[in-house]
Amino acid sequence: MFAERYIQKNIIYPAFIEAEVLPSLSVIVVIPCLDEPEILRTLESVWACKAVHSAIEVIVAVNDSENSSNAVKIHNQETCRNLRDWKKKNDRQNLVLHPIYAASVNAKDAGAGMARKIGMDEAIRRFNAVNRPDGVIISLDADCLVSPNYLQKIEAVFTENKSCFAATVNFKHRADEMQDPKQKLGIQLYEDYLCYYKQALDFAGFPNSIYTIGSAFAVRAVAYVKQGGMNRRKAGEDFYFLHKLTNLGRIIEIADAFVYPSARVSDRVPFGTGAALNKWMNDTENLALTYNFSAFSDLKQLFDRVDSMFRIKPADYTALFDSLPVAVQEYLPAVGFSDKLAEINQNSSSESAFRKRFFQFFDGFIILRFLNFAYQKHYQQQDLSEAILQLNNCKG
Repeated sequence: MFAERYIQKNIIYPAFIEAEVLPSLSVIVVIPCLDEPEILRTLESVWACKAVHSAIEVIVAVNDSENSSNAVKIHNQETCRNLRDWKKKNDRQNLVLHPIYAASVNAKDAGAGMARKIGMDEAIRRFNAVNRPDGVIISLDADCLVSPNYLQKIEAVFTENKSCFAATVNFKHRADEMQDPKQKLGIQLYEDYLCYYKQALDFAGFPNSIYTIGSAFAVRAVAYVKQGGMNRRKAGEDFYFLHKLTNLGRIIEIADAFVYPSARVSDRVPFGTGAALNKWMNDTENLALTYNFSAFSDLKQLFDRVDSMFRIKPADYTALFDSLPVAVQEYLPAVGFSDKLAEINQNSSSESAFRKRFFQFFDGFIILRFLNFAYQKHYQQQDLSEAILQLNNCKG
């Protein structure tokens, strides 16, 4: 079986689900659930999707920490009962719900990453039982709705493109449900920022730009295992997991199916949508400001020169380095760039192999560090609308 080693070394909990796995199982939707009031609405949205050919399981991973309040634990227990009742009434031959409950998770690990990992690891165990390395794990959240074509489009992408190892799904927060004008504005600004950040990376020439929304991606079981599974980060687990996946190649974007996350305020995690809205509503963060477009322009000057760095001579490298923007020149030594460049060249037999290795090193994490460095040392934050206008003008 394809995941035996991963299961032995990486999975923390024993199997939650006793039901036999159908040999035809090809898609598992994983939904972490902590003290969630909307989970049944989310399930109804999934069950309302257009019919698909795949046999699908939906794992709702109800979870809480050993430090969770009694009120949270009681609500989670009630949620589990409601899910079991809902399952009895709504299971279909090819669409089956499996509620699981990971109670009192170690406080050191408890958080968004661990919750997602528990559900996704259980999905791996299910796929491994029928040796389905090509099985697809869909990551969703318990406060989301989905478009009617959601399952169909994901199924089609992975069925028609056997080399597809992961995909992101389009998203639109449900601002229309918000009554507070400031909250509506906040979620619109945050969504505009997400689009700006991704499109600015495209402009800069970064080949692995992706949206990193935990409720809006899917991954093949074999790719999940190959990259070591979901991390246990308390926040930002989706950013780290998806950027790590880009080491395997280009992640496909599904633009014509949608996840509709809640636009609610949350203080559960230190960053992400809920946290950003919380800070916006409390006037501790201005979502109308963003990374200065000049920093992305600086990155473009570096990335435009990547191919010329293949087997570059020392004298030529010095000239190239001196031609780069000051912010880039000051940042590169901090990440050991010259030594890393030599190592990449030493292990690259072709220009295409060099380019792939280069961007495996200069990845989304290194870029984010650069943007923060540039903000602290060189460029003030910029009005988001102004930055978007500059980007659009440069894109032509």
